[in-house]
Amino acid sequence: MFDRLQAVEDRYDRLNELLSDPEIVSDTNKLREYSKEQSDLQETVEAYREYKDLKAQLADAKAMFDDKMDAEMREMVKEEVNELEEKVEAIEERLHILLIPKDPNDDKNVIMEVRGAAGGDEAALFAGDLYRMYSRFAESKGWKVTIMDSSATGLGGFKEIVFMISGKGAYSKMKFENGAHRVQRVPETESGGRIHTSTATVACLPEVEEVEVEIHDNDIRVDTYASSGAGGQSVNTTMSAVRLTHIPTNTVVTCQDEKSQIKNKASAMKVLRARVYDKFQQEAQAEYDAVRKSAVGTGDRSERIRTYNYPQNRVTDHRIGLTIQKLDQILQGKMDELIDALIVEEQSARMESLNNA
Repeated sequence: MFDRLQAVEDRYDRLNELLSDPEIVSDTNKLREYSKEQSDLQETVEAYREYKDLKAQLADAKAMFDDKMDAEMREMVKEEVNELEEKVEAIEERLHILLIPKDPNDDKNVIMEVRGAAGGDEAALFAGDLYRMYSRFAESKGWKVTIMDSSATGLGGFKEIVFMISGKGAYSKMKFENGAHRVQRVPETESGGRIHTSTATVACLPEVEEVEVEIHDNDIRVDTYASSGAGGQSVNTTMSAVRLTHIPTNTVVTCQDEKSQIKNKASAMKVLRARVYDKFQQEAQAEYDAVRKSAVGTGDRSERIRTYNYPQNRVTDHRIGLTIQKLDQILQGKMDELIDALIVEEQSARMESLNNA
């Protein structure tokens, strides 16, 4: 482990030198690449340097036992040694976690797509509940939520809603929501009081910068049309809605929530870039699915990941076998207990994979 930590520190120092090189400073892409790499390594390097400092303090404290000292002084030194040993042990555990390979997308904004699936109007209502749950969670983190496209139903649900959550580390928390979500409850439209089961699907895509995926203008077909649904006087009167089709992958994105065609096109491009990037990533990783699978699932859109049971106020995450009797709180955006458990499982699986490598 310590050889790897020393290598990380050496690389960090080298990056500091590179970022002071005028040739690198004048190269925007290199500057961005090295700055991000340095930022990613900073926490590990700072922890490693703190660890080395604590080890030096511990060695000095233990060396004092060789000197002649009275009982009171000996007891003070013993307490200091015990405190330092506890700190060293704690930071060693932290360093183990910091050395786990990090998902390069973790710090990015996330584009989320929530769709009603099996269950008709009830599934659309559930999709709306999920959107509000995620919005409240994002708000609690100080993140910004921007609706990019939506198709609402008359009962207050959504056939589909696409939105971006902007904030540092948004993808690292929200990526676990990828998959099929199942709800068990008595629908508002059910007069007989029977419990129904409906589903909604959630896709979580990291926002992708232009330099990360190349999309040529001549590979995109742009169609404009009059927007429909909520939107005020501009609805059905101006050609503000935009549909983009990426011809090589047949990926289609629509956006109509803004009154401006320019803004709708910009939003649609963000979603298109993320979907195309995701498609390429999925294809590239399909060859080693066994490596990709972990305790938190494969991330397959069709995989049923969670059940929300209203009568029992229960949420069960099937990937890690976790059941929490706090459905009402979770729907209000208090998702930390759930997400933290998934993060711990992911870290444990990655650590085990690293140790077995």
